[in-house]
Amino acid sequence: MYRIGKEEAEAAARVIESGQLFFVNDGFQEVKNFEREWAEKIGTEYSILLTSGTGALISALVGLGVGPGDEVIVPGYTFMASASAVLAVGAIPVLAEIDETMTIDVKDVEKKITDKTKCIIPVHICGFPCNMDAIMEIAKKHNLLVLEDACQADGGKYKGRRLGSIGNAGAFSFNYFKLISCGEGGAVVTNDRKVYERAAIYHDSGCAFRPYSGEFSEPFFMGMQLRSNEVMGAIMRVQLTRMDDIIANLKETKAKLIAGLADEKKITIIPSHDIEGDLGSNLGFRFATAEEGAKFAEMAKAEGFDGYLVANSGKHIYYNWDPIMKHLGSHCEALNPYALPQNKGLCMEYSDDMLPQTLDLVNRTYHINLKCDRSDEEIQKMIDTIKKFCAQL
Repeated sequence: MYRIGKEEAEAAARVIESGQLFFVNDGFQEVKNFEREWAEKIGTEYSILLTSGTGALISALVGLGVGPGDEVIVPGYTFMASASAVLAVGAIPVLAEIDETMTIDVKDVEKKITDKTKCIIPVHICGFPCNMDAIMEIAKKHNLLVLEDACQADGGKYKGRRLGSIGNAGAFSFNYFKLISCGEGGAVVTNDRKVYERAAIYHDSGCAFRPYSGEFSEPFFMGMQLRSNEVMGAIMRVQLTRMDDIIANLKETKAKLIAGLADEKKITIIPSHDIEGDLGSNLGFRFATAEEGAKFAEMAKAEGFDGYLVANSGKHIYYNWDPIMKHLGSHCEALNPYALPQNKGLCMEYSDDMLPQTLDLVNRTYHINLKCDRSDEEIQKMIDTIKKFCAQL
């Protein structure tokens, strides 16, 4: 977590002492209030707090009406949940290249569109904003839906708009590693009432019995149980008050690192589609060759430096997504999207070398997860350490 303190403890204690832990009650209504506050912060009409970012992605896809017979374009560099959520609704993920910003390559997106494509999932990986102008233009041109995966970009922006508010829906994560957190959690946002109602029904299998169900016009269908609780809501309301200060602090740290490394010729800071909107949670830089990247990563690991070569980031790289690569889309074949007759003929052929541009970039790019409240001395030590490693390449 980035910041947490007594305010979160007091908020959780207040709910526990009230005995009103369920999200529909006559008490503080922490979940309802967080949903309202999150929607206001992100700039959307509707918001749903639920159990995880993965649950948010799945619920949003259900809200958008994605299912069997549909292809959904996903970048080959993202946490596997971006693709597995597509399988969870019975659709097929189609993998696309990333560009030099480490976000989805809009040129490759357009190449991957077929008459079965229904949705694009741009992923604001590590807080780096995608090229949302180009993505929305492509979506409009081909009549496609856009689900922004902002699970690693809570509070980030693109040209002044909060990430997650630009597409047809947005998904966020509040797990331990995210900018704001209650341990686990997530959110769906949208401006579309139909998407909101469908996502709400799916995330709460008892939705038809809730007091607000009478306001819904969508028919109630069988959903899951991904709803949140009042303790989560209370913690997230406090975390939300911290968010903009955390982002400002991270951006200041990142700016100092970039300035300090400006004259280092062995590396190039990765470009951004909007450096002002960048979350500031990660610093990425690139080497001329994969060999230099590997050697730098080896030296950094030996000295305990807090960073990683992107190629070594496990389930964030498509060739490590065994359920996708091996067509293991369900616990039983009858429910496996890859075996469904509705999906016959869809683009579902994968190989380890299918995204050569992505492979090149992840093997030459190094990321550092930035932390809050770094002193100038600590920042300078990071700069000096990076330069020391570069001098040995």
